[in-house]
Amino acid sequence: MPAVLLAVAGITSLLIGSGEVGPGRALHALTGGGDAEASFAVWELRWPRTLVAAGVGAALGAAGAVLQAAARNPLAEPGLLGVSAGASTAVVVVIAVGGSVATLGPYVAVVGALLGCLAALGAARLRGVGDDPVRLVLAGAALSGLLGSLTSILLLVDQRSADEVRFWTVGAVAGRDLGVLAGALPVLLLGGLLVLLVARPLAALALGEQVAAGLGNRPRRARLGAMVAVALLVGGATAVAGPIGFVGLVVPFAARALVGPDLRRALLPSLLLGPVVVLVADIASRLLVRPYEMPLGVVTAIIGAPVLVAVVRARRVPTL
Repeated sequence: MPAVLLAVAGITSLLIGSGEVGPGRALHALTGGGDAEASFAVWELRWPRTLVAAGVGAALGAAGAVLQAAARNPLAEPGLLGVSAGASTAVVVVIAVGGSVATLGPYVAVVGALLGCLAALGAARLRGVGDDPVRLVLAGAALSGLLGSLTSILLLVDQRSADEVRFWTVGAVAGRDLGVLAGALPVLLLGGLLVLLVARPLAALALGEQVAAGLGNRPRRARLGAMVAVALLVGGATAVAGPIGFVGLVVPFAARALVGPDLRRALLPSLLLGPVVVLVADIASRLLVRPYEMPLGVVTAIIGAPVLVAVVRARRVPTL
């Protein structure tokens, strides 16, 4: 089912846009015909955009599943806990000091995401915070707010970078070419490899630290590996498309509904459903305010907010 949804979302992304090239002309271009304008729209604009959205979605979906398993909390999502904000702020700092985002972006974003991940898992270990999903989200919101304030200060200092900085505070896949994705690909692949290595010990960790240790696993090493994997995936995705929130919440939630809570079984659905969520949100961003486009991060927030409420209600956490 997730593979079918991904195929449908990918084809729809190629057929639908905010411009004048409609589905009929786009389909003609896909089959080898069509006029020059339709071919350009499909192969030069929508095709790279679709691949970028798919890559970002896969990275964020896997990162969300791993982060939730490491924190043992269904609300542990990179955007909610400040991991994405850490990556985004790190890139903004590079812009402010005149560095090259094209070459340094993925690696600087990983450092920022790693610091955000450290803060997130540190909050999860605090007494009374990690056991309460709402308090954990509040701790993440405080971190995100702090990093957002730092970004605003940098923007006031150097207003020449206003347009570029705005991209790193909202997130989008429009105008991102395959070269940007290729630049972050080593980071994303390394993160994916690390996810495969930590999946089994993280699955055992769901049974409790003592049980996991009794099965021959090392909980601290597993959490450290998970933290690095999340930093690599979120940092690489943020370097490509900016901060895209709620994908790491929606995707693991849907994956667990399909295959159960075991991380090893939920990883593949997360890798497939992540692109689906981002592609659907990107398609919606093209259609909601045509002929303009709504920022992708806004659309994913609209999709993710009801899921956040559903997760909180399922845990029966009292409202504050």
